[in-house]
Amino acid sequence: LTVLNAGRRYLKAEDLSGKVFVTSGLGGMSGAQAKAAVIAGCVGIIAEVDEAALLKRHKQGWLMEISNNLDQCIARLRDARRNKIALSLGYHGNVVDLWERLVYELDTTGELLVDLGSDQTSCHNPFSGGYYPVQLGFEEAKQLLSTNPGKFRTLVQESLKRHVAAINRLADKGMFFWDYGNAFLLEAQRAGADVEKRGANKTEFRYPSYVQHIMG
Repeated sequence: LTVLNAGRRYLKAEDLSGKVFVTSGLGGMSGAQAKAAVIAGCVGIIAEVDEAALLKRHKQGWLMEISNNLDQCIARLRDARRNKIALSLGYHGNVVDLWERLVYELDTTGELLVDLGSDQTSCHNPFSGGYYPVQLGFEEAKQLLSTNPGKFRTLVQESLKRHVAAINRLADKGMFFWDYGNAFLLEAQRAGADVEKRGANKTEFRYPSYVQHIMG
């Protein structure tokens, strides 16, 4: 319902075939995103750093395909988008790399390859394993978390700033992004990312909450 209503509200579209939804998280609360994309008829690209979570959703049939290669992901995205194929593709990697690759594609080809975007990393708990920084691989980040939590925190906040910068670039070109109630925008703001709403007070974000704006 969230994906369908986002399409209705932001894209003025009842039919989401050929539209692309990019997000992250295939764990407990976020695992349904892949299935939702296919039910809605769009192309869903979902990033997940934890291979165990990715494989679980694939085995369940909630996730149609898996790739750890961004070149393959972009090629598959373009094909499914062009042919209006409903697809859920799990990218085994950090979502910041995926967002930044989409910015690269925009800058080099002029193509905006994503229509809808969100995030379901566990940003209510970002410094204890809810969010993994893009600068490190998954296992390396887990080790740093246990040996140097202060450094881990710094890397998470740097990663959040990169995360938001890529989203802002794509949103400025017409992608519609929303907050999925996971404290992503709050933690990004605390990290110093550019998420404040222009001309509003500091408690307002430039992107809406799905509760009020989409489901409400």
